[in-house]
Amino acid sequence: MNPEQPIQDSSELVWRKSSYSGGDGGECVEVAAQPATVHVRDSKNVQGARLSFGSAPWAAFVGFAAGR
Repeated sequence: MNPEQPIQDSSELVWRKSSYSGGDGGECVEVAAQPATVHVRDSKNVQGARLSFGSAPWAAFVGFAAGR
């Protein structure tokens, strides 16, 4: 997480949901990428809490999750 960088207003971010997400309301997250930060939120509660990660830790997580 990157606690030193303030989180921007959601209206300034472009949120994307995985293409693997179904339309049946299952558990899902959305991400909004910026050059140095990736924001993550619950797609079912877009006004709720968000997490922010630096781009390098996020890339490491995605690589791990993809099994690389």
